[in-house]
Amino acid sequence: MKRLWLWLPLIVSVVLFGVVASGLFSPGERAVASRLVGKPLPAFSLPSGVSSEVGLGSANFRDGRPKLLNFFASWCVPCAAEAPHLMALRNSGVEINGIAIRDRRVDLVRFLNRYGNPYTRIGSDKDSSVQIALGSSGVPETFIIDGRGVIRYQHIGDIRAEDVSEIKSVLRSLK
Repeated sequence: MKRLWLWLPLIVSVVLFGVVASGLFSPGERAVASRLVGKPLPAFSLPSGVSSEVGLGSANFRDGRPKLLNFFASWCVPCAAEAPHLMALRNSGVEINGIAIRDRRVDLVRFLNRYGNPYTRIGSDKDSSVQIALGSSGVPETFIIDGRGVIRYQHIGDIRAEDVSEIKSVLRSLK
């Protein structure tokens, strides 16, 4: 029995090491999915993120046409990486509306001038209240909203080339 007590700390250490190592080599899903997929877009009204445009509100998503709602920020490196793919979606006829998170107008304008502006409208969410209301876990993040204002799809992270066809497919299924 005494020998078992001598080996017990080593056994416990090996088990703990195994648990930590398994988490490192095969981590679980870290993204927090919105519970609002399949539910109406929460009511909101945001001022324009850039002075040359009108603001953005939940009413803009109830005109019968599906749209993308993209959360982004000028300070977000993955947002710059997804910019060409958003432009490709826009050039293929997809309407994209954006919500700039905790951003300054001057920085936002600089970002759009540098990477292009795929957005029909841009709302400014300075305190992240709309982002939190939608259950968004960060930027960039994109939602597909059907023509009645119901959230149908959520894409967490930057949109990459391999994601474009899936997004188009979801949009086609809503028409």
